[in-house]
Amino acid sequence: MILLDRVTKTYDKNHNPALNRVSLHISPKEFVILVGTSGAGKSTLLKLLTREEKPSSGKIVVGGIDYDTLKDKHIPLLRRKIGVVFQDFKLLPQRTVFENVAFALEIAGMTNREIKTTVPKVIELVGLKGKEKSFPHQLSGGERQRVAIARAIVRQPKILVADEPTGNLDPKHSWDIVKLLEKINKYGTTVLLTTHNAEIVNKLKRRVVVLEHGKITSDQVQGSYKQ
Repeated sequence: MILLDRVTKTYDKNHNPALNRVSLHISPKEFVILVGTSGAGKSTLLKLLTREEKPSSGKIVVGGIDYDTLKDKHIPLLRRKIGVVFQDFKLLPQRTVFENVAFALEIAGMTNREIKTTVPKVIELVGLKGKEKSFPHQLSGGERQRVAIARAIVRQPKILVADEPTGNLDPKHSWDIVKLLEKINKYGTTVLLTTHNAEIVNKLKRRVVVLEHGKITSDQVQGSYKQ
């Protein structure tokens, strides 16, 4: 599903690489946690996966798409396979919960009929039934993150990348979001979660990949993490 083979990314030739010969394989339907301190290379890795950045060297294949031969015009198709959730939600403040989730389908060219059928199911899946007409400012931080997750999965991506999704949340809401990610994973979506939260990592007992200074220093099934 996700394959990185000796991937290096250098932004500035006078500095050390952001990623240095990183090799990583994530199978379909896996739940993998990517951890590392600020500056370890997590953000760079995610930008390479979504093709916001290109590697300086090495090979990347995601969902059967070889990035070496990926044309710019096909990048939107790639991004439909990858849902992304951010720490700061990135919701549209003037749109309701329903409209925020529907927006992802509108830009994908789906019909109004398809949108009306699909969006309520996803809103219910993330536990926000009854909040369809609410605006982001009327929601808690945890609820806003649920909207962001709904928007990321409404196009049924094969992969969900959750980039520090609990970074702005209190412990209870953080754990609710993690449970939701596990639920989505059970439906067959590959989940890649980045986090600083050692407690979440150690409770989940999932595969843990540790990045340090642009290199993978540990890759363990049912791994743990000490900050």
